[in-house]
Amino acid sequence: MKNYKILLILLISLTYLSCSSVRVTTDYNSEIDFSSYKTYAFSKKGIDKAKINELDKKRILKALEIELSSIGLRKNSIDPDVVVSIFTGVNEQININNSYNYLGYSYGPWYNFNYNTSTTQGTLFIDIIDYKKNELVWQGIGKGYISEKTSKKEEQIKSFVNKILLQYPVK
Repeated sequence: MKNYKILLILLISLTYLSCSSVRVTTDYNSEIDFSSYKTYAFSKKGIDKAKINELDKKRILKALEIELSSIGLRKNSIDPDVVVSIFTGVNEQININNSYNYLGYSYGPWYNFNYNTSTTQGTLFIDIIDYKKNELVWQGIGKGYISEKTSKKEEQIKSFVNKILLQYPVK
């Protein structure tokens, strides 16, 4: 019985650790000279359509400003070279686990391990659009798990955005 508890704790720990990573994919127009882009603006229309709360939108925009600045882009709402838009998606998964003791019989409530877990996988799309051509030139997609705890959420969103923009063609 003791080994079963240790195995269960180990499994839950490994699941939690594996969920903390962000899987990133990107696509871009390889004919574009990304170093020619110097300024950006956010697409209000795109950001307004994102199906997340206003606090998370602000967290994403703040993280984007930091990361875009680090790759050499500065904010210019009047005549930007590119427009940045976001889109979000959420996939909630509920796992129902009913386990009995190793003999398969239940001798009381302390021998049963009944637990349900719920995880939320978020997807963040970051689109970079050439303003003059009105053409998508780069898209980064990050998928991962976000904690519902506010104290962890801000750091996780920063990490999400950072890992996506690490794939931007200009360093």
